[in-house]
Amino acid sequence: MAGRNTGTGKSTFAVYIGNRGFFPASLLEAARAELGEVLETAGYGVRMMDPAATRHGAVETVAEGRLFADWLAENRERVDGVIVSLPNFGDETGAVTALKHAGVPILVQAYPDELDRMGQAERRDAFCGKFSIMDMFCQYGIRFTALPPHTVHPRSAAFAAHLDQFDRVCRIVRGMRDLTVGAIGARTTAFKTVRIDELALQRAGITTETLDLSMIIQRVNERQPEGDAYAATWQRLAEACCWDGVPARSRENLVKLRVVLGEVIEEYGLDALALRCWLEMEQQLCIAPCVVLGDLNNGGITAACEVDVGNAVTMHALRLASGHPTMCLDWNNNYGDDPNRCILFHCGPVAFDLMTDKGCIVDHYMLATAVGAGNSFGCNQGRIRPMPFTYGSLLTEEGRLKCYLGQAEFTRDPIPEEFFGCAGVARFDRLQDVLLHVGKHGYRHHVSAAPGHHLAAVHEALSHYLGWEVTVF
Repeated sequence: MAGRNTGTGKSTFAVYIGNRGFFPASLLEAARAELGEVLETAGYGVRMMDPAATRHGAVETVAEGRLFADWLAENRERVDGVIVSLPNFGDETGAVTALKHAGVPILVQAYPDELDRMGQAERRDAFCGKFSIMDMFCQYGIRFTALPPHTVHPRSAAFAAHLDQFDRVCRIVRGMRDLTVGAIGARTTAFKTVRIDELALQRAGITTETLDLSMIIQRVNERQPEGDAYAATWQRLAEACCWDGVPARSRENLVKLRVVLGEVIEEYGLDALALRCWLEMEQQLCIAPCVVLGDLNNGGITAACEVDVGNAVTMHALRLASGHPTMCLDWNNNYGDDPNRCILFHCGPVAFDLMTDKGCIVDHYMLATAVGAGNSFGCNQGRIRPMPFTYGSLLTEEGRLKCYLGQAEFTRDPIPEEFFGCAGVARFDRLQDVLLHVGKHGYRHHVSAAPGHHLAAVHEALSHYLGWEVTVF
């Protein structure tokens, strides 16, 4: 049996077998064996209470519910979610007793009856019993997940899809309830758009650790371009990008910055970070840290630029759902006169795996007007690969966490070669509605994006289990 997963790998589920005593015990025994086999074959961790602890290895009475609740509490750190399986009608009072303090997402699954097996020894009535369980959960304020179709066999493709979505829900809930995000450097004065309420985040279980940028710059300046960490970092960056024409000092400082940020992430236990990226690094280190943020994202550490903590949090939720790196991008350009396409862009913090080809490290031509040519190398020039994606963004308002979510796709539409930075053409179903919502409700000029269409899981986790206010497009 697997232990609790703290990354983006598959979840570990506790299995609850519901029972109502006048149904055949054989249905319970078969369900227990079947679910265990299905879950383990699909790569999920499985934990089940000792079948000898209750009659038939299932839960029917209040007393049996207490036994399950105690067992679940003992295994809390090893479990990401609970699957309530109803081989028959299932007793609602035992279920409430067992799960009212579960503390993790709950999926309710009911076995289907078969038309040629409706006799006394084989009829289930789980179709009806599922309503009773859900009704009691609602009365007791127990949050749960139920997905269509209403009844589903564990060996069916529909149940495999249920598990996939529920797994993503569990990963998001687990990862967001104890998230630590680093705000490295003060918010750039001109960017009041990225202001955030740390106390609102803390009430949602998200801790913000603020670190002074001068400390980072000092550590970069004091570090020598040598040692195992430096060599490994440079090898990884050299393989991922083209560095032709990058001055030696800028190249060394970019590598040293990545090493230093890795140390800081370890020291402060950061799961995500948002970095002040201009103008001090350009003025003092002759770098723009874009490619460093791209490397962090590619390696599994969520990293946003411009001290946008809100989008760092959103990126992390999307990463937990997708299992892949995420991007923080600007809502940047219209795409001709197409109302449902636009160009999403940033200066180069996109994870390497999300780009079409190797990027090229170039001078930041926008910032060069302020700091001089050659003093802001680090932008990773390239293009975002075509793919479906899930997007969103977070703000805090009067102590509440509010976000919007949607699904779109990066297309193969061309972007002019002279277009600066890392960009992609994105196609939406209702782009103009999304843009109006962003503008009218005070959202950031950034949007977070993750590969794949996982809107349902992200919405379920953030709104239903974590209590965010969510608008869906």
